[in-house]
Amino acid sequence: MPQLVLLLLGVPYLRKRARALSAVGIFFLAAGVFVFIDALDNALYFPLNAFAVLFIIEGLGTLLIASTGVGGQRVLRYAKGLFVLLAGGLILAGQHHGHFVLSMIFGALFLMDGVLQCLAGYVVRYDRWRFAFGIGVAEIALAIFFFQPYPTHYVGTVPYCLGLFLAIAGLKLLWLARRVKRLASNPAFTDGQSAAFMPAAPAPAAPVWDGPPADAEHALTVHVWTPSGSAKAQTRNYPVIDRYIAAVDVNGVISTGHAALESPEGIYISLYPKDEIDRSPDAFATLLRATADNDIPGVYQPDYATESQAWCPSTMRVRIRNYDAEKLAAFWSVYRRNSTYNLTHRNCSSTVAQALDAALDGVVGRLHGNKAGWRVMIRLLFTPELWVASQVRRRAITMAWTPGLTLDYARAMSMLADPRPFGWWKMSQNALRRIALLRSRWREQDKDASLRGPRA
Repeated sequence: MPQLVLLLLGVPYLRKRARALSAVGIFFLAAGVFVFIDALDNALYFPLNAFAVLFIIEGLGTLLIASTGVGGQRVLRYAKGLFVLLAGGLILAGQHHGHFVLSMIFGALFLMDGVLQCLAGYVVRYDRWRFAFGIGVAEIALAIFFFQPYPTHYVGTVPYCLGLFLAIAGLKLLWLARRVKRLASNPAFTDGQSAAFMPAAPAPAAPVWDGPPADAEHALTVHVWTPSGSAKAQTRNYPVIDRYIAAVDVNGVISTGHAALESPEGIYISLYPKDEIDRSPDAFATLLRATADNDIPGVYQPDYATESQAWCPSTMRVRIRNYDAEKLAAFWSVYRRNSTYNLTHRNCSSTVAQALDAALDGVVGRLHGNKAGWRVMIRLLFTPELWVASQVRRRAITMAWTPGLTLDYARAMSMLADPRPFGWWKMSQNALRRIALLRSRWREQDKDASLRGPRA
């Protein structure tokens, strides 16, 4: 998450607030350590029931405004609301069973994430995979800690999680503050192209858009060909696999899908292997490692019209209004010099993700111009899509960027780059509009009744 905050707000915005970020980070770290240690001695001072009531209020509030979301945002809010409501209910249920179930849930989540990260690191062998493997092992150790009853017999589950959350948040804020003090430009780009970026002029105002851009609007477009939608033959039904990894058709041929990025300024970024890769199940497993021996020549497609005519139209599109055309052009001028293709390390999806990061560098801070204060950062931190984009980005970096992950990432980033009304505000505005409409109809009815006169 700190990388995305740095990316969207920009280095100049955060450097002005580096000292305050350090102070908040120290406070969060100390509070997290205190809460965690307090939960270890089986004499809890943490207000569990009050915290559970807050959980239930948050869950109910999220469910009430979930219908104001768009697409995946709506699903995310419903899922978050139900989970928080369940957690609060289990805490209030008390006794042994509620705390036990909650501990098993958190343990299972840590275990699944840790095992997946370890397996992905060992199989794909991406850069710094050993560090990610170690993080996975730590998550598995935390899962074991939640599974076993010592020392509080599961009563300390919530303080443990809150303490870990505060401590990790504090460490991330300290990392962010220390990082921005040393940077002249954003380090989110891996090919050294950030030094060529030029700052854009600050925006005069900070608009809020209610919904995605219309087709006629000036906007950046991320094209995604989903694995099942781009397969040449009918595919078998594997719900999660064919959404995020690959689809297998009735002939056993694997389709991984494709991703591209298009800007109104004429930039089209679409990397494809120069020669078709053998994607039969036997050969596919050997291509998963992100090592140099799997590098092959690639080619950049000239434009969307040519690519879609030679293949098929994209099955999904994500459009973003607020982007930096100059930074995207600077990125592309450097990145296009190397057309190497690697199925898991440098593919079409990773290329689009890096280009999208370049186009969105500092756009949230720039959108508010000189008026950008702490409210901008707080709003960003409380936007659910920041967490979604962070998790997608983390999963993609530790495994591989795929068209499905790129689609989710682009959708989340579009809602961060193009600010949308908060759910409560949107719901209240809808309610006021309905009230005004009803009052208008009532006035019309009263007027018609007065014109008709009294009945005989």
